[in-house]
Amino acid sequence: MHKYLWLLSLFSSSFLLQAGAEPPEGFEALFNGRNLAGWYGDNPHTSKKADDRFASIESQQIAFHKHWTVENGELVNDGQGPYATTDRSYGDIELMLEYKTVPLADSGIYLRGSPQVQIWDTTKEGGKWDRNADKGSGALFNNPKDAAGQLPLVHADNPFGEWNALKIRQLGSRTWVWLNGELVVDGAIQYAYWDKSAPLSAQGPIHLQTHGGEIRWRNIFIREVDAEMANQWLREGERDRGFVPLISDSKLSGWMGDKKGKEVVGDTLHWRDGSHLYTEKEYGDFSFRFEFIMEPEGNNGLAIRYPGKGNPAYDGMTEIQILDHDNERYSTIDPRQAHGSIYGIVPAHRGYFRPYGEWNYQEVEVKGSTIRVELNGTEILNADVAEVDTYMADKAHPGKMLAKGHLGFAGHGSEHYFQFRRLSVKEFD
Repeated sequence: MHKYLWLLSLFSSSFLLQAGAEPPEGFEALFNGRNLAGWYGDNPHTSKKADDRFASIESQQIAFHKHWTVENGELVNDGQGPYATTDRSYGDIELMLEYKTVPLADSGIYLRGSPQVQIWDTTKEGGKWDRNADKGSGALFNNPKDAAGQLPLVHADNPFGEWNALKIRQLGSRTWVWLNGELVVDGAIQYAYWDKSAPLSAQGPIHLQTHGGEIRWRNIFIREVDAEMANQWLREGERDRGFVPLISDSKLSGWMGDKKGKEVVGDTLHWRDGSHLYTEKEYGDFSFRFEFIMEPEGNNGLAIRYPGKGNPAYDGMTEIQILDHDNERYSTIDPRQAHGSIYGIVPAHRGYFRPYGEWNYQEVEVKGSTIRVELNGTEILNADVAEVDTYMADKAHPGKMLAKGHLGFAGHGSEHYFQFRRLSVKEFD
């Protein structure tokens, strides 16, 4: 059996572990089964509002040790006190754990410090069917109403008195949740709670929430997901259907423009020099996926609905920036020049790059006048250019309402070396 299928089967509804089990291969234990080492108490709803957050957290530690105990290899909370919080912050992860709770209690798991994967009393007697508790646990409760993931796909809770097994995968802000072997959240974006104008933070702690009744936790295992596996998983499943490779023959067949300084090895385009390179075919509404490695000071861009001549940022619909914006060289740029931005028109959120040398995964979706950009699983831009009438340096963008054009890269000279790979596109009707 493939090792990742084995890991999923580990937490099926018919397979639970005894307390104190060894972590699966590649995982480590977050809870040692003996004491509270690696955890501290923090109710962020209290500490984030305090004048001195660190002092607030410090003041919560007596209550933490009062209300959280260890019994027979299980982490036990009596329904009160601050939340159990990991000492470390995490980004892309897989988290496995088991929990058992009681009537009238509800709880949850905060990811990157943000609420939450919900744990309900799903019975009518629990009194929260008006909040959709009857639909089951495991969903992203704090997502906006009707957003993907806000309700679970299926009701998968075990009866009171039985242990429940959760597996959570989070890549960027995209989240998958399996409850007792059933997929209840399928790659939905977890929306940020504390600052709703921004995406979910790139890193943060895990909180085990306490609320209203005893809950027991055991076999809490975690592994950090590397870039290669994260990129593979971000492509998988229903989200990968309908995409067509744009480089498949180790050549630049189907491309035109400046081919100087470009070399294809396998499915990887090595960009060492030259200006714009774009597809022979024109596209209207589409989704484009690619991966890139950027060296320090890197500067390139995606040409969107490019007419084949002129400056893609102005004569085309736009250029989506590909830029090492955290480099000192670009410290004075306009926010509308940051990576992922609609150049000179709408700024993208920053803080979601992977380290130099690792492959970044990006999706750009264009529908009508709306552009959405996702970097490493996090939506960093979603904007309608038709609604914008102020531009960087007051320079107009005459091509921004083009309905169709070429797709490609807008190069900026020989000093910016890039690698692009796994280029694929899906057209929308």
